[in-house]
Amino acid sequence: MMKLKQTWRWFGPNDPVSLQDIKQTGAEGIVTALHHVPHGEVWTIDEIKKRQAELKSGGYHWDVVESVTIHEDIKTRSGDYKKYIEQYKTSLRNLGACGIEIVTYNFMPVNDWTRTNLDLIMADGSKALYFNWFDLAVFDIFILKRKGAADNYSSKVVAEAEKRFKQYTPEELEALTGIIMFGIPGEKKSTLEGMRQKLALYDDINHNALRENLKYLLSEITPVAAECNINLAIHPDDPPFDILGLPRIVSNASDLDFILKAVPIDNNGICFCTGSLGANPENDLPTMARDIGKRIHFVHLRNTKRDEDGNFFEADHLGGDTDMYAVMKEILKIQQTVKNKIPFRPDHGHQMMDDLNKVTNPGYSAIGRMRGLAELRGLELGICRENGWE
Repeated sequence: MMKLKQTWRWFGPNDPVSLQDIKQTGAEGIVTALHHVPHGEVWTIDEIKKRQAELKSGGYHWDVVESVTIHEDIKTRSGDYKKYIEQYKTSLRNLGACGIEIVTYNFMPVNDWTRTNLDLIMADGSKALYFNWFDLAVFDIFILKRKGAADNYSSKVVAEAEKRFKQYTPEELEALTGIIMFGIPGEKKSTLEGMRQKLALYDDINHNALRENLKYLLSEITPVAAECNINLAIHPDDPPFDILGLPRIVSNASDLDFILKAVPIDNNGICFCTGSLGANPENDLPTMARDIGKRIHFVHLRNTKRDEDGNFFEADHLGGDTDMYAVMKEILKIQQTVKNKIPFRPDHGHQMMDDLNKVTNPGYSAIGRMRGLAELRGLELGICRENGWE
């Protein structure tokens, strides 16, 4: 019988949270990526080993890659997509040769995770990440000026967005734009014109077409992953809804079922993110975890709290709308059926206490995540004790 493996996301040598800091959280393993390598380019063995050496000097092993990013040409199956798939295979082979066994990725078109506020002030004075449909519509309709954007929102959202656009100062609108296009720390930032150009590539791509493009990719890379003893773990869409007129295809139980059946090899699996999936009230997370079973290769544990309009903020790890006890229990049940420890990390956390006075990566300050890890660690221990899994 065994517990999960407690890991921590680290953005490399420039991360404000050092490996020494991470040691003091009690985390056992590291989740990281080569964020400086441009999307689609090969991760060389030299670069992988360099990162492994950095981790080793801090007393850590590289447990999970998050993420080897999928190039947009692959998502649209256009341009140089075949070249980028071959380069992806080379990166997988190089990671396998270096002994890394879990690779996370996502298939979100154009924009990665999306929020509209990175500093929502909570009742206790800490700060949380926030997603608001009204502000997204302000950006989409009045700043990005995407053709037909207003048709993708309810009349209530459009009216409120128009009101807010008139009220916001130029500085507030600029800040909103920067937040929505923030992307991943350490990676190249997008521009409005760059986003418009990328969006145009999806004009003729609907949900079914994007699903088929993902299926094609998986049919190409999963056999390579299997040869290299690598488990692939696709991360759900964040948020799990269509945004900016783009189809999202990793958002619910039906999507995950399609992905797993598209290439029915155990190496083709899921990164089970309770924060992303939990933002959709239709998702029953304990049941979804149970159904996916041993093809959950990596777990993100965080919580969200929704309002009546579908806006949500990132709540305490044991607060919010997701029953973390029930989810943790299902994940631990799966853990008892597989040989290796399933890694999880406390995903995101409130900026709080001393970190309020520091520059931190949004969602990735040290103290908030350490609080989350401590709470999750205690929850795990209690569930293991009551079920005799120690």
